[in-house]
Amino acid sequence: MAFIEAVMQYGFLQKALLTSIMVGIICGVVGCFIILRGMALMGDAISHAVLPGVAISYMFGINFFFGAVFSGVLTAIAIGFVTQNSRIKHDTSIGIMFTAAFAGGIIIITMLKSSTDLYHILFGNVLAVRASDMWITLGIGIVILAAVYLFYKELLVTSFDETMGAAYGLPVRLIHYFLMTLLTMGTVASLQTVGIVLVVAMLITPAAAAYLLTDRLWVMIFLASAIGVLSSVIGLYFSFTYNLASGATIVMAATAIFVLVFLFSPKHGWLWKMLKVRKKKASLV
Repeated sequence: MAFIEAVMQYGFLQKALLTSIMVGIICGVVGCFIILRGMALMGDAISHAVLPGVAISYMFGINFFFGAVFSGVLTAIAIGFVTQNSRIKHDTSIGIMFTAAFAGGIIIITMLKSSTDLYHILFGNVLAVRASDMWITLGIGIVILAAVYLFYKELLVTSFDETMGAAYGLPVRLIHYFLMTLLTMGTVASLQTVGIVLVVAMLITPAAAAYLLTDRLWVMIFLASAIGVLSSVIGLYFSFTYNLASGATIVMAATAIFVLVFLFSPKHGWLWKMLKVRKKKASLV
């Protein structure tokens, strides 16, 4: 009750709550396609690759959104270019490019000698969200939801079978980079809440939990968004009430929900599988 009263009273907490809800939806939607394509490592790469763009934005006094998106998309293109033009495999090129980008970002932060705000970008601080950050997150959310709605069929086909998508005449490579752009934008939207280091958890964990609950993509998207929102609200509650790091509490809430789904999911839950195995063994005796 005290948390609800605080939300009603304090403007900064209202902005934090709204931003957290939007981030939960954004990460849930984008994360579903990342999970289906087996691109969790790519999500980790993009989340780290935006750091130099964020640092350069701070250096020139511009909004970090522009630098972060540019840096993330550029890294995705570089990963694809190395993979397509050498013997280096995709996972190896990811490791090379995202670590190089992340290291470059750390060097720039060191040169700036003003890491207070950038610390929040690394680890998140949803309680420090400004009105401009909230509106940027809202804008990103609208763009991502609109893009998924408009290109749902193309994303659906290529996520399950790129070869079939190519056979239908779909621009598979272009769709891949389009999704990487959405992934980068989702990462940027999550910077203030969970930070660069933990954003991959919000992209993957709610979507993974939803994946265990349904076999339909549109239901998975809805469930992943709901789990993302629930995780964000629970995490914000614990962050505010017990003065804990917001990014960490949000991620731990998402992880707790995943564990519950992993154990008790009706179709794929570990506990139900074990019970079925025991019943089958008992019937054979």
